[in-house]
Amino acid sequence: MLEVRNIQKSFDGTPVLKGVDIDVEKGDVVAILGPSGSGKTTLLRCVNFLEQADSGTMTFDGETFEFGHVSRRDIARIRKKTAFVFQNYNLFRNKTALQNVTEGLIVARKIPKYEAEKIGRRMLEKVGLSDRCGHYPHQLSGGQQQRVAIARAMATDPKIIFFDEPTSALDPELIGEVLAVMRQLAEEGMTMLVVTHEINFARNVSSKVVFMEDGSVVEAAASRDFFQSPREERTREFLRTILGDSAELPR
Repeated sequence: MLEVRNIQKSFDGTPVLKGVDIDVEKGDVVAILGPSGSGKTTLLRCVNFLEQADSGTMTFDGETFEFGHVSRRDIARIRKKTAFVFQNYNLFRNKTALQNVTEGLIVARKIPKYEAEKIGRRMLEKVGLSDRCGHYPHQLSGGQQQRVAIARAMATDPKIIFFDEPTSALDPELIGEVLAVMRQLAEEGMTMLVVTHEINFARNVSSKVVFMEDGSVVEAAASRDFFQSPREERTREFLRTILGDSAELPR
């Protein structure tokens, strides 16, 4: 479904992405792991054109695009097939949960309000917030706000959802409710590309893992292989740091 080749991006002459390749098949849940500053979020933002990559190609839903020369019309078409869940929710503070979910449907997609509200209520029910439709963001916990953001993403019926560290802004006790929704989506076959620090999500929910450092992919593998038999010493070092020295990894 999504194939990225040799994507490169620099900020003020400093390379941030150094020729990254990534593959996502339909139904995959791909977790992108790596230390801070490795380029994970920049990769995600470039793939959804929130940042303009300098070069590289992307094949998505059967079409190939050059990152350095993609048109605004093509970007708009790509975004109609994708959704993005941000770290900090990005909800409209002056709109209810239901209005946050329906705004894009009504304004951007010209769906009639009554139909958009049916979709919105169904999506909020799906994330366990059917009783919060009329609540404003300040009346919701961080976990509930992020679930509204996920409902908004699902409402457009995307082919793939990009998640940028969706639990990083949450208190520890609220992380589980968001991960539970993401696990449910995975079980239903939603294709997801997830930048995350949640190692248990990567190990137990994702189908593939990509480990990045310093703007490059160090290792990419099926989740089971990544955690049980990583090929690269840097990957093994990373996993020992995260999982502890007792982690049973090949040396």
